Amino acid sequence: MNKLVLQTDFGTSDGAVSAMYGVAISVNANLSIFDLTHDIPTFNIWEASYRLQQTVSYWPEETVFVSVVDPGVGSDRLSAVVKTEANQYIVTPDNGTLTHIKHHIGIKEVRKIDETINRLPKSGESYTFHGRDVYAYTGARLASKVITFEQVGPVLKVEDIVELPRPVAYTEANTIYGNIDILDIRFGNLWTNISRTICEEVSMKYGELMEVTIMHHDKEVYKGGMIFGRSFSDSRLGEPVVYVNSLDNLAVAINQGSFAETYQIETGLNWMIRIRKT
Repeated sequence: MNKLVLQTDFGTSDGAVSAMYGVAISVNANLSIFDLTHDIPTFNIWEASYRLQQTVSYWPEETVFVSVVDPGVGSDRLSAVVKTEANQYIVTPDNGTLTHIKHHIGIKEVRKIDETINRLPKSGESYTFHGRDVYAYTGARLASKVITFEQVGPVLKVEDIVELPRPVAYTEANTIYGNIDILDIRFGNLWTNISRTICEEVSMKYGELMEVTIMHHDKEVYKGGMIFGRSFSDSRLGEPVVYVNSLDNLAVAINQGSFAETYQIETGLNWMIRIRKT
C-alpha cells in the first residue's frame, strides 16, 4: 500500500540511487519503491519538472514522489513537500522542479521540510547528498505514515514556490506559435507546449497538410510540410508527421526515425515552432 517513486539526475553507474533505496527500506522494509527515471540530464531542473507532470497524475492518491535534481544542494534553497490537487505528495528542493505540477495538476498545500526532525540520523555534517539524507528519508517516512504531512514542517505559501520561465503557446492570423519543451528521448520526437485545444482555434483537421517551421533564436533550423496525423502510420516511412502526443499536446516526429537527431534540434526557451495550414 505504501508507494515511493524516485526521480534523480544521478544515473545508476554508482551507488547514489542504491543509497536512497537503502535509507527508504531502513524506514520501512515493506515499502514499495519505484523509479520514475534517474536519467534526467545533470542539473536540468526543467526536465525534472516536466517528467513529474508527465507521470504523477497516473499514480494513485497518497503516492509519494521524491525528485532530486539539485544544483543548489547545501545552499539556502528550501526543501519542500507539496500535496497535489489529486492527493499525491512530492518531496523536492524548491528550485523550480514544481513548475509544471503547479500549472498543470495543481497544488493544495506546501510545507517546508524541518530538517531538525526529518533528516537521516547520524548523517553527519555532509550537506551535498540531501537526496539520501533529507528527501529519501522524509519521503519514506511520509509514505510509511511514520509522519503525517503536517509533521513535515511549517506551511509555506503556494504562490511563493520557485517557478521556471514557462512559455505560453498562442495563435495569430491562423498560425500557431509555441516552444519545443522536451524530447521524447528514445525516439527523437519533439514535444511542444501547444495543446490540442489550441489546434481547434485554427480548425486543424487530421489529414491536412501543415507547414512547420522551427527556429533557434532568430535562425530558421527547419521548414517543411507534413501531414497532421493521428499516429505515425499516417506518414510514409522516413517522412515527418505532426500529431497529438500522450499529454494531449502537439508533437513532431519522423516515421521510424529521429527528428531531433536528423535536424539537430534541441529544447528550451530559445527553440520555437510555428505551425500553419499550407
